[in-house]
This record gives sequence, structure tokens and C-alpha cells, in this order.
Amino acid sequence: MMDLKKDWTLNAEAFHQFLSWLEEGVDSSGEKYLEMRRRLVHYFDRKNCLSPDELADETLNRVARKLEEKGAITDVSPAHYCYIVAKFVFLEYTRAAKQALTTADGSSSARHVVPDLAVSSGPDTAVETQEKLLDCLDKCLKKLESGDRELILEYYQGEQRIKIERRVQLAARFGLSMNALSIRACRIRNRLEHCVITCSRET
Repeated sequence: MMDLKKDWTLNAEAFHQFLSWLEEGVDSSGEKYLEMRRRLVHYFDRKNCLSPDELADETLNRVARKLEEKGAITDVSPAHYCYIVAKFVFLEYTRAAKQALTTADGSSSARHVVPDLAVSSGPDTAVETQEKLLDCLDKCLKKLESGDRELILEYYQGEQRIKIERRVQLAARFGLSMNALSIRACRIRNRLEHCVITCSRET
């Protein structure tokens, strides 16, 4: 579907062009983008994808890239086009998932199961569990390389449009596309989750 430049990066100019296209001439201060992203996250979540946020970001990144290359997309509405791309992203996701299942050993699926560590018998136990998890998270963050630690801490900072613009700046600082940034953040988060789970079981 999409013949795209592999070395393309979402810069500030391309991002603002994308926002303007989504808003269809009506300045919504980024609300249209946030609403579209929420809808895409819900779309992937309904399909039981493991990382609906990352898939939504991948979809929007591809649309922004295509928009910059074509200059304009007028044959369908912005929302409709985003869902078209989302369907292709989902198909790629399912193909990758099937391939992983056929090549992985029988125990690999356990890596995707995160136990409910917050379940407790009372409020005192809940507080104790939370403190233990936070302590483990702090220890696991210190184990990361400085670049990975900086990236993952900044990736989730801010709210709404501030978070979006921060991620654009973060991608530029690390020399990554928005898609590559999302993938790297997802991998770091998965490592942290595994580390925290292991730590909580040992303490």
C-alpha cells in the first residue's frame, strides 16, 4: 500500500502539516489528533493487540509520512484514511504474531503474562506492595544504560499536546523516527516490566 522512504523522520514541520490536515482547517489545538489517537488505541485494543498505544502511534506516523510525500490527501476524510492505514498495520501485527508463535518455544508466551501484583488482603498489604514495586522500579531504572533511562523517563512525561511535541523533540534528539522511538520505548518498557516482576518475586 505504502511506498515510503525508510530514512524519513517526523520533524516539526511535517507534524504541524499533519495536525492541520487532521483538523480540516479548524484549529483544535491538537484535540483532533488526541481524539484520533484515542480512537485508534481503542480500535487496536478491541482486537486484543498487546501494544495498542504503539500501534496507534505507528499508524499516525505512517499517515503523516504519506501526507508529506503526497502533499495532500483529499480522496477520503482524514479519519477514514487513518482507519485504512490502521487495518494494514493490524494485518502486519497479526502476521508478525503468528510468525512469533510458530518460531518460539512453548514457554515464550509466559513473557507476556504480567501477574496482578496489586492483589492483596487489605490496605496495609496494598501499600506495602506498592512501595516494593516502586523500590524495584527504581532499582531496575538504575540498571538501564543512561540513554535508555533518559528516553523512557521522558517518553511518558507531559499531557496531551505537550506529550506529543515532547516525543517529536525526543525523537529528533536521539536521531530516530517516531516509529523507531515508539519501538525502542516499548522494548525498554518490556525490559523494565520483566525486571520489576523478577525483583518483586525475589524480595
